[in-house]
Amino acid sequence: MQTDLHKIIVSPQSLSVDHVKIFLYQILRGLKFLHSANILHRDIKPGNLLVNSDCKLKICDFGLARLHDPNSAGGKFLTLEVVTQYYRAPELLMGAQEYTEAIDIWSAGCILAELLSRSILFQASSPLSQLDLILDLLGTPDPSDLLTACTAARRHVLRLPKRQPKLASKLWQTSRTVSEEGLHLLQQLLRFNPKHRISAAAALSHPYLSGARIRYHSCMCTCCNRGSESIDSGTPASPRRYEHASDFAEPVHLPSAPGEIDGRLAQEATVTDSKEAAARLQELARQINSADSRNLCAPLRINRRAVNYRAFVKSAVAQVSERAPSPHRWEKH
Repeated sequence: MQTDLHKIIVSPQSLSVDHVKIFLYQILRGLKFLHSANILHRDIKPGNLLVNSDCKLKICDFGLARLHDPNSAGGKFLTLEVVTQYYRAPELLMGAQEYTEAIDIWSAGCILAELLSRSILFQASSPLSQLDLILDLLGTPDPSDLLTACTAARRHVLRLPKRQPKLASKLWQTSRTVSEEGLHLLQQLLRFNPKHRISAAAALSHPYLSGARIRYHSCMCTCCNRGSESIDSGTPASPRRYEHASDFAEPVHLPSAPGEIDGRLAQEATVTDSKEAAARLQELARQINSADSRNLCAPLRINRRAVNYRAFVKSAVAQVSERAPSPHRWEKH
């Protein structure tokens, strides 16, 4: 990839409303895929979004990502040492021990505001002042929105003077490309309560992104624009057409049916001969991969033979000016 979104935002390159929408649409597509596999990225920021000259965008830097299973013992207590401060959700700033994929959605909302105004929305010098800036723009939350916060953080917020929301007025003042629909989606992405925050799947269906959805699948998506291709018989097929319906086939993680696989594995486990068992497991893996291919589920991989592979593995797009994760230490009383 040629650059990252941070470099584009701070550059003199003009950004139309179509640019903003197509970038946000691709960010949300990536997040929907990750979240469908129960993966939290936990460091969504412009510097971790790689962009090509044709506006194709890829999410990178999974160093803080983790598989989130709230039902497991280790899935209920997660570290707060995640997400660059400017893009950190309020539940992280307030010491929540449990959080969900909604933290990635908050980061996407911060990026949308940054694309619209060409400036960081919540740019503070410390985690505590970061929280104060969020409260100043979003207004004082309802006490029911603070249930996941630690006691000291909840007490801190509730004793502050009551504030009214200022997000809309700020965006109208700082952005030439903001619209009513864009502001509505931004407010859904930046809901203080993570349970009320819009999901990636729902955000993709928002009217603000309808034009970007059509543009992406008509001009950019390789799955929708493969042209003529041969089927097993070798005869050319008609070019694929993308139907602009209301229900778009966005990417999701689709593992094979667990019951079927578990049953096959249990059956193979009864084989005592090691060579025969290995051969059967290889055949099972081949059949699973073949089924995925028939379902057009292309595996994700990095091409190590690509001419720019060495430059890719040595590249670093994180910006040194961004504040690293360092959560506020709330007093435990």
